[in-house]
Amino acid sequence: MTEAGREGRLVLVTGGARSGKSSFAEQYVASHGTKIAYIATAQIFDDEMRYRVKLHRERRPASWQTYEAPLSAETAIAEAAKTHDTLLFDCLTVYLSNLLCQLPEEQLRDEAAVYRLAQDAAAKLIAAAQASGALCVFVTNEVGAGIVPENALARLYRDIAGLTNQAFARAAEAVYLTVSGMAINLKKLAEEPL
Repeated sequence: MTEAGREGRLVLVTGGARSGKSSFAEQYVASHGTKIAYIATAQIFDDEMRYRVKLHRERRPASWQTYEAPLSAETAIAEAAKTHDTLLFDCLTVYLSNLLCQLPEEQLRDEAAVYRLAQDAAAKLIAAAQASGALCVFVTNEVGAGIVPENALARLYRDIAGLTNQAFARAAEAVYLTVSGMAINLKKLAEEPL
């Protein structure tokens, strides 16, 4: 489905919990694509996550193909782009959580190594999206807008999520912030860096 030599296009959709970001992203890809793939990063470990995944599945049209990618999602992006013109990746912060949860406790104490792991994961996803020739819409969460977390791992997660979001925002042609079910394109409002 992708055209040789055509660079993929990135769009980032961010917001807080229940801000409407996934719904907006689903509407966005539905209006911009003809063959849509959904890259799902969630893993079901409990009833709460099972319910959340069920809601997402019920909203998606049956024609969308789902690729389960809790890890190594760059591979799923490359595979999906072979037959789809539009990819919806939901979501980056769950993906980062999956990466952290697979690490042994002693590795989690090495903050510099965790930062490198997150940077490497973001770089791989961005490169895969750019090489895809498809429109790639990434959903993420703004996890740093609340209080400073009490424990070190939560602070580390907040920080790598924020840095990952910045990397994707730099690579994206549009960055939408959703608040109360409404989306604004931040790139249109952003000031040029000094």
